[in-house]
Amino acid sequence: MARLSEKHKQALENAHYEIVGRHSAVEICSWCKKSLLDEGVCYKQKFYGINCHRCCQMTPSAGWCDQNCVFCWRAQELNEGIRMDADVDAPKKIVDGCIKAQIRKLSGFKGNEKTNMEKWKQAQEPMHFAISLTGEPTLYPKLPKLIKEIHKREKTSFLVTNGQHPEMLLRLKHENALPTQLYISVDAPTRELHTKIDKSTNKNAWERLNKTLEILPELNCRKVIRITLIKDMNDCCVSEYAQLLEKAGDDVMVEVKAYMFIGYSRKRMEKENMPTHEEVMEFSKKLAQELGWNVIDEGVRSRVVLLAKKDFKSRIMKFN
Repeated sequence: MARLSEKHKQALENAHYEIVGRHSAVEICSWCKKSLLDEGVCYKQKFYGINCHRCCQMTPSAGWCDQNCVFCWRAQELNEGIRMDADVDAPKKIVDGCIKAQIRKLSGFKGNEKTNMEKWKQAQEPMHFAISLTGEPTLYPKLPKLIKEIHKREKTSFLVTNGQHPEMLLRLKHENALPTQLYISVDAPTRELHTKIDKSTNKNAWERLNKTLEILPELNCRKVIRITLIKDMNDCCVSEYAQLLEKAGDDVMVEVKAYMFIGYSRKRMEKENMPTHEEVMEFSKKLAQELGWNVIDEGVRSRVVLLAKKDFKSRIMKFN
């Protein structure tokens, strides 16, 4: 039975997560809070049109992951395992619980005189699910039904995965359950760096990641490759990155985002491992040139740059 331990639940709650059911969780993104106070919006709103005050940041697998990435902010020593068994909470229960948790965690903003009340009212119905909070969501065995449950309610989904489970992505395709936008984390350009940085528990981790990239052209949804750039660790080998990314096809976008010195990653990394936005941009321009692509957007406050072969009008999604 998939269940978070009491110690793990306490650690997540101390970090302001709200536990949903036995193994899911919700946390309010700082940009959601800023948006409600009209203090700015996240780069995903700028890049893709997401209304971050209506975004529910959640995970169905809060304690399960099969990698121990050096830059990860989670408490890896509390990991519940690398596989979830079949006895898991139902997708409907998770979605209902996440919506209730989101509304409850935002309730205090109603009494804040700085809150944009029109946004707060809209936030009572989250419209976007970022399946990315912590853990590895493709380990949740009912992920296709979870995404279909979200879409059935006419809401959008962004799924973020470490690329270790191409078989689940193929299930999403075959069960007509692909997310609105799929993110694949590609944190290293070579097998050696992938072993050093991602520290996967899978012996064939590099092959799994490559298989995921190779099937991306088959997946009919919006696709983004995420590179978490770490200074003096993976900010190199531009031609190797380009060769790897070419497997994903030319209809993907690439986000190059700076590693941030936060959470439990501070036990494994140094503050100096954070690149500046200028350094992220410099790397991005080199990668774009190698691919024959273009830099199409940037988020300076988040130290992130967006690349694509060419920009397209529907990149900015329209929402009611």
